[in-house]
Amino acid sequence: MLGKSSWIMLKAEVSQVLLSRAFAQSVSTGTPVKPWSWADTWPVAEVRIPRLGASSIVLNGATPEALAFGPALLAETSRPGERGTSVIAAHRDTHFSFLKDVEMGDVIAVTRSDGLTFRYAVTSMRVAEWNKSGIDAHAPGRHLVLSTCYPFDSVVRGKERYIVEAEMVQ
Repeated sequence: MLGKSSWIMLKAEVSQVLLSRAFAQSVSTGTPVKPWSWADTWPVAEVRIPRLGASSIVLNGATPEALAFGPALLAETSRPGERGTSVIAAHRDTHFSFLKDVEMGDVIAVTRSDGLTFRYAVTSMRVAEWNKSGIDAHAPGRHLVLSTCYPFDSVVRGKERYIVEAEMVQ
């Protein structure tokens, strides 16, 4: 178990380095850049929580393959900065382990691959069953949801999700 856990953590760290490079190239060229030749996804944003010093590169499409390497934007939700709700999901033991430390009012900055940055303020944190999240992808306004499995210290897959909701402030 320890060996598998170490491998997951190492893969998470190394993948973020490669994803950061691809994201920087995407921003500078204006076109999607895959992080490695066989990737079936590409970076679409960077999410940062300045107070925590936490950041992660976000991938396109929340497939199991994408989530193995980083947070991912759910395909059926809006892009950050657009009307509706942008939902970004990641694993609790790697890329979104910092969500347990988020507080009301925290600023979440999201930079898209086109270079535009949007700021959101945390309005709620809650736990919900995975199939009863209450998230409305088409809600009026501009919203951001960061979601991960819950509880944070569990080693087995659970039915609950920890949901951080935020509203655009800038």
